Amino acid sequence: MTTSPHRAPASVLDLSAVTVRRGTSVLLDAVDLAVEEGERWVVLGPNGAGKSTLLSLAAGRLFPTSGTVGILGETLGRVDVFELRPRIGLASTALGNAVPGQERVRDVVVTAAYGVTGRWREEYDPHDEARAEHLLSLLGVAHLAGRAFGTLSDGERKRTQIARALMTDPELLLLDEPAGGLDLGGREDLLRRLTALAADPAAPTTVLVTHHVEEIPVGTTHALLLREGARVAAGPVEEVLTSSALSGTFGLALDVEHRDGRFSARAV
Repeated sequence: MTTSPHRAPASVLDLSAVTVRRGTSVLLDAVDLAVEEGERWVVLGPNGAGKSTLLSLAAGRLFPTSGTVGILGETLGRVDVFELRPRIGLASTALGNAVPGQERVRDVVVTAAYGVTGRWREEYDPHDEARAEHLLSLLGVAHLAGRAFGTLSDGERKRTQIARALMTDPELLLLDEPAGGLDLGGREDLLRRLTALAADPAAPTTVLVTHHVEEIPVGTTHALLLREGARVAAGPVEEVLTSSALSGTFGLALDVEHRDGRFSARAV
């Protein structure tokens, strides 16, 4: 993977006392988070913990009610988000649902260069086409390049979306439940590819959201635990993903195991 032409500042993502309210509901409550260049983060928590809200902030697609959000050296609310977003790669179910079902897989990826989800009259040079093919190969779906996106399985769609998220050679990569809904084989194949990505020093700083510790790729360096919009713990992954911390986060007595870089958890 080629190195990004941009030089990201040391603090890629910086949330300071960030609160997000919707009516009487508090989606995030005074959350602090600092993600440094080259780190690989996982965000864990039960449904409604605020994980996807945090990712939307990091993507520049949601503004906080209070607090400050720094992204790639810019402050949300003081920067043109349409100039900022191409520097951020995002793969999420919502974005996948916006892709026309008849769009060819190759075009789903290459259109990220223009920030659109359907090919129309844009012109792409041979470098763009070649990069799209390379990324599809990297994610193991090059053989699907001519297929319609709507005909793909969940796993194939997830990998296509990640290839699209990498298309602009972003400085920050955001993955919202990339292994969600996949069968065992699909999950393990995707995690193997995400592990290879995490090991690549030229790969972007990554924040991955999941519900399950079993979906954390090897090479993840840091973890953030959220519960009811509040931060429970954050820091190096092996220090944060403990039985006591995860039990408090999910409200259930859990036994967490860490083996060969992978985590697993079960109820006590």
